Amino acid sequence: MKKLLFLLISLGPALTANGQSAMLQRYVEEGISSNLALKQQNLEIEKALKGIEIARTNYFPLVNFAPTYSVAFGGRKIEIPIGDLLNPVYSTLNQLTESNAFPQVKNASEQLAPMNFHDTKLEIKMPLFNSDIRYNVALQKDLLVTEEAKRKFLEYELRHAIEAAYYQYLQSLEAIRIYENSEKLLESSLRLNQKLVQHEEALKDVVLSSEYELSKVQQGKTEAEKNSRVARAYFNFLLNRPLEEAVEADTALFQSLPAVLPLQHYTDNSFRNRPEFEQLNAGLKTTQTLLQMQEKNAMLPQVFLGANTGFQGFGYTFRDQAYMVAQVGLNWPIFHAGEKKMKIQQTRISGEILRTKTDEARKQVEMQVYRNFRDLETAISALQSKESDRTRTGKILELVNSRYKNGAAIPLEVHKAQNDQLIAELGQSLGRLDVWLKYAALKKSAAD
Repeated sequence: MKKLLFLLISLGPALTANGQSAMLQRYVEEGISSNLALKQQNLEIEKALKGIEIARTNYFPLVNFAPTYSVAFGGRKIEIPIGDLLNPVYSTLNQLTESNAFPQVKNASEQLAPMNFHDTKLEIKMPLFNSDIRYNVALQKDLLVTEEAKRKFLEYELRHAIEAAYYQYLQSLEAIRIYENSEKLLESSLRLNQKLVQHEEALKDVVLSSEYELSKVQQGKTEAEKNSRVARAYFNFLLNRPLEEAVEADTALFQSLPAVLPLQHYTDNSFRNRPEFEQLNAGLKTTQTLLQMQEKNAMLPQVFLGANTGFQGFGYTFRDQAYMVAQVGLNWPIFHAGEKKMKIQQTRISGEILRTKTDEARKQVEMQVYRNFRDLETAISALQSKESDRTRTGKILELVNSRYKNGAAIPLEVHKAQNDQLIAELGQSLGRLDVWLKYAALKKSAAD
């Protein structure tokens, strides 16, 4: 059995180094390039790249042009009793100077909401120290890795679906060929029986029986042709092509068998290349980055530089209205009931959850690879038996036909031998399909 599995089995020029048809590989590449879900995921990757660029803009100053103009009616006022304060003094001065040099003034009343007031300015903000910016860039990069892992998973699933659909299409063509060969054989048998009846060497029932058997095969052929059209349509659907478009068949591929490597190769390969592990590792990396950001944020302040410059005053004259204000600020939360500490603990728990999921995924993938490997092993053994059955039924049919032509066999024996051969050939064809499907499933589970 080991020799059966580990040696290269019936490899022909139609197979590439990894046991795949070059023609099928072209179809896989076509399907990947035209798949709508992958195109959407490519857009998600571009979106993640833009997220990194956006996060990096926080390193640079923010300059904002922020003009305002106020018109106010009513509202609160502030009363300034300037007349009550100055008029007694002015009156005394007028008496002393015997003049009217100091006129009386009225009390003032100013509206708090400014009327016809503008503030035309540039606001400048520049972070001097903010650890969140660096970690936010790192988080966006981790998000990019996650999106790329999602794309790889979609491509991985699509590749397996295309391969399986192509194998099914090839098997449907093989089934049609088997029915056509059986149809030719039964037509030849029918002609022989008709001649025997004409020469009164057989009864008419042998002709009717041959016609009945031929009709059954023709019905099977019709069903096989329908199945082939459906298989071709599904394959074209996966490639995002018109359903009725012709599909080139690599018939040599279906006549060969895949090369099977040792179980350990597929197990190790699955741990290295399965996209699920990439997604879990990307999630774990994101959690670690978030944890570092929270720990730094809990210990370090944020320092920033700010400035406002422009014109401010009543009416848009810009004359004697210029001003500039510069600021250096610090933001350092001191107490919020342990919120930051609890967030750090929460993030650590999330990391432990992801590590547990990774360990669980490794065990599940290992079991999946093992099961698919054993399924392929069984399918190859079953195919050997089916090939032996087809060889036996072919020899039996030759012997029965020879005896029938010499009058030593009855029509029922011929029909049984013909049916047995048809069933054996279809069984062998389905057995080859099962081997290729099991091989595709093993490659999928191993990300080979």
